[in-house]
Amino acid sequence: MKCLVVCQTELVARMLQTALQAGFPVQYLVESRTLARRLHDGGLDVIAGDPRRTDTYLKLDLDPTTCVLLEDAARPGLRRMLSAIRDAGGTLVYVLATNTAAARREDEVRAAFPEVTYLSLAELFGGPLLTQVGRSLTRARVQQYQRYFADADRVLILLHNDPDPDAMASGLALRNILRRTKATAILGTLQGMTRPENLRMANMLDIQVESMTPAALSEFDRVATVDVQPHYFGELLDHVDLVIDHHPPQPGYSAVFRDIRPEYGSTSTIMTEHLRSVDVNISERTATALLYAIKSDTLFFNRQATREDLEAFSFLYSLADATLIRKMEGSEITLERLRHVVKALEAGRLDRQVFCSFMGETPREDLIAYIADFFLELEDVKWTIIAGVVNGMLVMSVRNLGYTRNAGEFVRKHFDDLGSAGGHRSMAKAVVPLDAFRAKFKVEDGRSIVDKVHDLAVQFLREHQATERKKEAVKG
Repeated sequence: MKCLVVCQTELVARMLQTALQAGFPVQYLVESRTLARRLHDGGLDVIAGDPRRTDTYLKLDLDPTTCVLLEDAARPGLRRMLSAIRDAGGTLVYVLATNTAAARREDEVRAAFPEVTYLSLAELFGGPLLTQVGRSLTRARVQQYQRYFADADRVLILLHNDPDPDAMASGLALRNILRRTKATAILGTLQGMTRPENLRMANMLDIQVESMTPAALSEFDRVATVDVQPHYFGELLDHVDLVIDHHPPQPGYSAVFRDIRPEYGSTSTIMTEHLRSVDVNISERTATALLYAIKSDTLFFNRQATREDLEAFSFLYSLADATLIRKMEGSEITLERLRHVVKALEAGRLDRQVFCSFMGETPREDLIAYIADFFLELEDVKWTIIAGVVNGMLVMSVRNLGYTRNAGEFVRKHFDDLGSAGGHRSMAKAVVPLDAFRAKFKVEDGRSIVDKVHDLAVQFLREHQATERKKEAVKG
C-alpha cells in the first residue's frame, strides 16, 4: 500500500505527516525544489517534480492501488494535475480543500472527475482520514482480485488442516465476495474436521468443507488460502492466486494477491473489512460465522485483539444470531479433553511461572493447543509450552501473558531450523520432526524433553529481561 501526497505548501505537508504517520508509508511530491529540500531535511520522503505532467507519476510507479492526496489551494492547474494522475493509472484520488475558494469548486471538479473524493481540513485528524484511505485501499485490493477470479470455472478456497471457526468463516466470506456458490467455490481441506465445536459450527451453519487429496489441487482454475499461508502445506503448494491471513508473513511461496495483517486478532476481521469495502450483502449466516470466529480467535478479546477486531465485532453483532452462537459454543470441557488435562498435569513441570509438559502420542493438534490455553489460566503461570506427537511430528503450542510476550520469537529462535515455527507475541506454534528435535537437543524420553524445553524458555526469558534492562539503562 502506497500513499502519494501532492502538495504545494509546507504547512499542509506537515499536517499530513502528522495525520498519516501511524498508518501508511507516504511519499511527497512538490514542485518547489526549495520546499523539497526543507521537507527532506525534516525527515520526509519527498521528490521535486511537475505535478501537471503524466510522466512525473509514471516515474513514481503510480498504480490503481496508490492512494493520492492532492492539495487544492484554489490555484490554477488542479484539472491538469487530476488528468495527469488519471492518465498515469491513478484511481484512488482525494482532494484536500484547504480554503473556502477551493471548497466552492468541488462540484465543478467532481463533474469532470467523478472518481475524486473531497476532504476538508477537519477530516485530517481524529481518524477519519486514515479510515477513508484504509477503506479505499481495501476496496481497490478486493476489486482487483474479484476481477482476477471472475473468469474461473472452479475455485478452491483452501483451509488449514482440521479447520477452526476463523478458517471456515473466512472461507465463507471470501465465497460471498467472489459472488460464487458452494458448487463453483469449494471450501477444502487436506485433513477433515475433528474438534467437536468446529463440527458443531459447520453443522449449525451448514458450512460444507470438503476433504481432498493433494492431487486434486491441480483441478482448480484459481486457488486461494485463508487463515493459512501456502508454506503450511510444504512442497504441495508453492504458488496460489490469493492469500488472506492474520499470521506473520512466511517465505517460500508466491501469490498473485495477498493481504496479510499479523497485527489483527483474526482473519475474519480482515474478511469483514473486505465485505464492507465492496458493499457485499452480509447474510445472517455469514455474520454469525464471522462474529463467532472473532470471538473464538481472540478468546473474547482476551488475546491479541485490536481496535479493528472490536470494530468488526460491533458491526457484525446486530447482523448475527446471538442465540445460535451460544449453541455453537456449547460446553468446551469434554471427557476427552479432561483426560488430556490430567495427563499433561502428571507429566508437567511448573517452575518460575513457566509450565511445560510433553503429552507423548496425541490424536489431534487441537488438544495440544487446548491444553496450552487451559494451563495458562492457572495461578502463577505466565508461560505454557505443551508438546505432543501427532503423526510422527512434534507439535508444540506456546502461550503467554504479562509483559514478556514474545512467543513467536521464542519458537523461531529454537525450532525454525528444524521445521515450521512462528506465531504472535502471545501465542505460537512449532511443528518439527521428532527425530530432528531429539538429535539437536540430545533428549530421548518425555521427561528430558520437558526439562529441555523448560530450560530453553527460562533462558530465553532471562536474556529478554537483561536486554530490556540495558535499554532502560540507556534511556536513563
